[in-house]
Amino acid sequence: MEKITSVEEYIDKNKKWKKELEFLRQLMIDTSFEETMKWSIPCYTINNKNVLGIACFKKYVGIWFYQGVFLSDPKSVLINAQEGKTKAMRQWRFQNIEELKKYQGLITMYIKESIQNQLDGLEVKPNREKKELLIPALLAKKLTGKTKIAFEKFSGYKKREFCAYISEAKREQTKLRRLEKILPMILSGIGLGDKYRK
Repeated sequence: MEKITSVEEYIDKNKKWKKELEFLRQLMIDTSFEETMKWSIPCYTINNKNVLGIACFKKYVGIWFYQGVFLSDPKSVLINAQEGKTKAMRQWRFQNIEELKKYQGLITMYIKESIQNQLDGLEVKPNREKKELLIPALLAKKLTGKTKIAFEKFSGYKKREFCAYISEAKREQTKLRRLEKILPMILSGIGLGDKYRK
């Protein structure tokens, strides 16, 4: 997956949603936000804290409110895209430019409330409870010598990523193929998702 490094590049690569993305971007830059790129999508921050993101998919373009759980949401437009997983983040999805223009005043109201909530320090803190590391048998067999030493240097989060990558595969053949892929990464000190992290 190619890393996108600027908002202009993101908009250029998503021509289907160009008008919608430009519209949303203008609403964001008319505020006190600092514009940046995180996870290859446009992100808007206050004091280096993520407040909003804009992104597009096959069927919609949307605004991600990182601490959206605190928004009053008078029109009940926000959704939790990962019920049971996402605690704070909420999304507002749009199908076209006409819908964005129709709700422009309301969108601006939600943006301003998000900024104020950030300035007021409203934030759901991530759960830092340590999860037990369950190493799949296939990976455990390969964790010897230099590979074991290299694996132990990774953070718990990165170790769990490797383990999940193996254990989530359904077929044994896929597990083995994934194992072949990650062993050189482990030895090189490269995490599974490192290329997607800033």
